[in-house]
Amino acid sequence: MRTEARFPTVDRRAGHYESLYLKATRPGGGLGVWIRHTVHKRPGAEPSASLWFTLFDADTRAPRAAKLTVPAADLGAPGAAYIAVGPALLEPGRATGELSTPQLSAAWELDFEPGPEAFHHLPYPFLYRAPVPRTKLLSPHPDARFSGPLTVDGETIELDRWPGMIGHNWGAEHAERWSWIQANEFREGDACFDAALGRIKVGPLTSPWVAHALLRVDGTGHRLGGLDRIRATRVDDRPTACDFELAGRRIRVRGRVGAERRRFVAWVYADPKGPEHNTLNCSISDLELTVERDGHEARRLTCTGAAAYEIGMRETDHPIPVQPYPDG
Repeated sequence: MRTEARFPTVDRRAGHYESLYLKATRPGGGLGVWIRHTVHKRPGAEPSASLWFTLFDADTRAPRAAKLTVPAADLGAPGAAYIAVGPALLEPGRATGELSTPQLSAAWELDFEPGPEAFHHLPYPFLYRAPVPRTKLLSPHPDARFSGPLTVDGETIELDRWPGMIGHNWGAEHAERWSWIQANEFREGDACFDAALGRIKVGPLTSPWVAHALLRVDGTGHRLGGLDRIRATRVDDRPTACDFELAGRRIRVRGRVGAERRRFVAWVYADPKGPEHNTLNCSISDLELTVERDGHEARRLTCTGAAAYEIGMRETDHPIPVQPYPDG
């Protein structure tokens, strides 16, 4: 197994959040699905779990989204599964589920090709056991392909090797501010990009941007960012776009990701101990990368309508309507 749920072993006195999610987009872009299975546990309380669903369609005015929350009795990790939330199950090679709300009804029976090995955003195993950072994240399947039926409000979409990924994060609290950028559908050929950018609270202070990213190109994976490259990390994030520069060993990547604001969905994410973030996501964003490697000509990679851009922030004055669901 490339990952496993952490919530079954969390001490009752502790606070905890956890998310296992999948993103898949139609080849060529413009249509995508984002499904999250989450756990939220206040200190000293039983956990609750939620199933979040968003269909992004460039031809509609706004994403179609819904959220279903279930009690601890409907949360589990049976057998070799990653997580089960109510009627949804995410396991190696397969994702199934359904939900029905006043906003929409959806059902999915998706198989996925696991793709290359997992990417551990944190570079050392001990960091996954350490109290800091308080957010842990990895991508069990950073470059997967999804197939099977997805039905939304009675309309069935047949996925046929749609590019996407499965991610996993957990911890005692979210980063103070973060951006997540992902794509594995580039015009220029086989490539995969998965970047987590964050600032964390250390007492009264907020850290500079720290990046943990993977770029796989020409069959080779490159780790970007890290604590030792904070000075080389540049991030200019806004609600609907982000410009960034990341460095690795003998490699530098400059990029821009973004989309029209009508293509974003906004949610409330709560920390186990409070307070809350507003989180904006568009899984059919555009992404441009310029890759400079020692001994190679600069290379440009472009992804149109198939990249993920997520921003988590304290501000609430952004232009995206927030979905009518509390968290936790």
